[in-house]
Amino acid sequence: MTDLVWVGNETPFVDVISIESVGPITVGRFGGCSRSGQTKNEDGCVVWIGGDWEWTMLLDAHDTAESAVLLTDYFTAHRAKIERILNEPLETMFSTLEQQVVSLLQNEAFRSACQDVQGETACLFLVRKGKYVWWLSVGDVVAYLFHPDLSKHLQYKLNERQFFEWIGRVNTFDLPVPCYGRGIRELRRGTNQLLLTTDGLIECPGAPFQDGKQMETILNTSTAGVETLLTTIKQLGVRDSTTILAWTVKVEEHVTMPGNAK
Repeated sequence: MTDLVWVGNETPFVDVISIESVGPITVGRFGGCSRSGQTKNEDGCVVWIGGDWEWTMLLDAHDTAESAVLLTDYFTAHRAKIERILNEPLETMFSTLEQQVVSLLQNEAFRSACQDVQGETACLFLVRKGKYVWWLSVGDVVAYLFHPDLSKHLQYKLNERQFFEWIGRVNTFDLPVPCYGRGIRELRRGTNQLLLTTDGLIECPGAPFQDGKQMETILNTSTAGVETLLTTIKQLGVRDSTTILAWTVKVEEHVTMPGNAK
């Protein structure tokens, strides 16, 4: 399978762990524990796999899943245009892609449609092409990049959680100055592990995965790392739903090092 569009109101996975492969990406879903009071799942994701790139969207809605449905449907409708950009030369692709994503989110008709939904969603866009990753983040969905070069400096996260940004009835892109995070990072030589997660994994009782190092250790020691993460929070009785996208990217070419490196 080379694509996936899913929102939790379709299949909520309450009390159920689902592990699925979409190209190189492991998609892990757990809707939370009914014994802790969970009754629904408002997460969502969009995954497309290209010849030398991966496009991902990970969403965490609240109140209802309507905002996640609106956003996934909207970007799916523009898939052909986005894929044309993703297949552009690496040197220009990321800047063109960011302009396109921001333009779509600022579109007047889309913002008007957001006023007709109940609730809002956090949304993280992340694209890998070549030895680079680009992301645009609205809200509190988190992306991690694990590599020994980075972990020895205690560097794990690509972005920081923002608790007052959303797309939906309350919409960051309705502000006079839209607020969001974005970035581009060069991957490191060797094996890089990317992991995107909604906040159930981080806010689980007992806080087993508040530190990125704990996630990296499990991914490095378990061939079923994503399933291990979800099994752990299920055993601890997490209420909030958790959706994880994780994959490995191997880089063989030269990467940036300090000028005095031996």
